[in-house]
Amino acid sequence: MTKLKKVYCMISFAFAIVAVMILVLNPYSSATVYAAGNEPIDITDFTQTDDGGNVTKATEDSTDGLSITYTNNSGSLSTPVKMFLALTVIALAPSILIMLTSYTRIIVVLHFVRTAMGTQTTPPNQVMIGLALFLTFFVMWPTMQEINKVAIEPLDRGEITTEEAFELAQDPLREFMYRDLQDKDLKLFIDIARANDVISDAEYESYESYDDIPMVVVIPAFIISELRQAFIIGFIIYIPFIVIDMVVSSVLMSMGMMMLPPTTISLPFKILLFIMADGWNLVIGSLIRTFL
Repeated sequence: MTKLKKVYCMISFAFAIVAVMILVLNPYSSATVYAAGNEPIDITDFTQTDDGGNVTKATEDSTDGLSITYTNNSGSLSTPVKMFLALTVIALAPSILIMLTSYTRIIVVLHFVRTAMGTQTTPPNQVMIGLALFLTFFVMWPTMQEINKVAIEPLDRGEITTEEAFELAQDPLREFMYRDLQDKDLKLFIDIARANDVISDAEYESYESYDDIPMVVVIPAFIISELRQAFIIGFIIYIPFIVIDMVVSSVLMSMGMMMLPPTTISLPFKILLFIMADGWNLVIGSLIRTFL
C-alpha cells in the first residue's frame, strides 16, 4: 500500500510538471470566448484604436506585464500601488530602525552591561530588546515628529508627491545622523565610493555641504560612528567590574583557593556594586545624554 501511494504521488507530480511546461512553452495560444449567441469569438482578432486613429491588434500589443495608469489629473498613485509601497516600507522597517536610529548604540551598550556583570542571560534578550526599542522611540521622537510634519502630513493632504515626500523626510534624519557622525568615517566611505565609481569626481567637487552627500554614503558612515561610540561607553562600563574581578582573584590566590572560579565569588559583589550605584539609572541616563 505504501509503494502504491508513492507511485501515485510520483505520477501526480509528473503530470503537474508537464501541465506547467505546456502553459509556459505555449504562451501564444489563441483563446476563444463565447458571446451571447454561443458563437465563438477569437480574442486575438480584437483590435484597438488609439487617439491618432491607428489600429492595433491585441496580439501586437507590446505592453505585456504590469502597467500602472493614473486615473486623475494630479498624477497620484492608485490605492493598490500605495498599499504595495506601504508593505515594502514595513518589510524594510527593521533595517531602517536599526541602521538609521539610535538603536545600534543603545543595544550594544546594554549588552556590554550584561556581559561586564557576568549575569549571562539576565536580563533576558526580550527585555534588553524591548528596553532598547522604547529608548530608541524616546530619543527619535523629535525627529519622527519633524518627519511627520514636513513629509507625511503634506503627502496625505496631496500637497506633494511621493518623491518629494521621500526627499523631505531625509532632512530630519540627516540632521540627527550628523550630530554624532565622525568626519573621518564620512571621508572613508566617500573615498570608497569614488574608488568604486559610485561618486564621480565631478560630483565630489560639487559637494558644498553635508546635505549634498548621498544617503548611500552617509548611512554606513553613521553606523561605524555609532559602533565606535558604543564600544567607548562599553569600555568605561567594564572598568569597575574588572577591578572587582582582580580583587577577588587576588584574595582567592592568597588564600590558596585556586580551584574556586573567581567569577562565582565576584558575581554577588558586582550585583551589589551595581545596585548601590543605581546602575540602571546611571547607565541609561548617561547613554541618553550622549544623543542630546
